[in-house]
Amino acid sequence: MSEPGTDPEAVVRAFLGDLERLDVGAAADRLADDAVYQNVPFPAAKGRKAITKQLEGLARYGSGFEVRYHNVAVNGTTVLTERNDVLVFGPVRADFWVCGTFEVVDGHITLWRDRFDFVDFTVAFLRGAVKALVGAVTGGRPSSAS
Repeated sequence: MSEPGTDPEAVVRAFLGDLERLDVGAAADRLADDAVYQNVPFPAAKGRKAITKQLEGLARYGSGFEVRYHNVAVNGTTVLTERNDVLVFGPVRADFWVCGTFEVVDGHITLWRDRFDFVDFTVAFLRGAVKALVGAVTGGRPSSAS
């Protein structure tokens, strides 16, 4: 993998790529020591160590993570990402919309703030659970309702 240097968009894409590979160590290396991460409306995690702890939970309990970009906009050191994130927990896949704001200084993320619709997030998990259950019951055959 080539290193993104200090280009803000490249740093953010590399960071999210690290998370897709569940490589928390590589992702953490892209964070500033005093970085702030917030999934709005939840409280912010402050500092690389606190953020890494949250990311380790994703890697420990999740079995996959995917990012599907819709739009990326850059203004100086600020990178905005409109995307769908897919969280995978065993057979359950939750695909939901996220809008992220990243601040990148000297090649390190200093701010990562994601916004999402909590109802959409909840429905995505319920939909994923139902699909997993139907798949388990039918042996993976699609239902006639699909």
